[in-house]
Amino acid sequence: MLIDCPHCGTRSHAEFTFGRVADPPRPPDGPEWTADWQRYVYERANPRGPQAEYWQHSGGCRLWLRLERDTTSHAILSVRPAP
Repeated sequence: MLIDCPHCGTRSHAEFTFGRVADPPRPPDGPEWTADWQRYVYERANPRGPQAEYWQHSGGCRLWLRLERDTTSHAILSVRPAP
């Protein structure tokens, strides 16, 4: 799988580290475990098809990226710097 880093160009996925699925958003931090955290950590969907994900170019410029990746074929549909 090749990922096109906007800063470094096309690189092997081995240079990147998966961060997390972009949706759903992370719940707010708090002092106690909540039902929102329970759902966020343990009750994830496992969709087939396009999925937004955060990846870091850890073996290069260290830029965080938001990728749209097809989970069935691993095809990268879009890449942009993470907000």
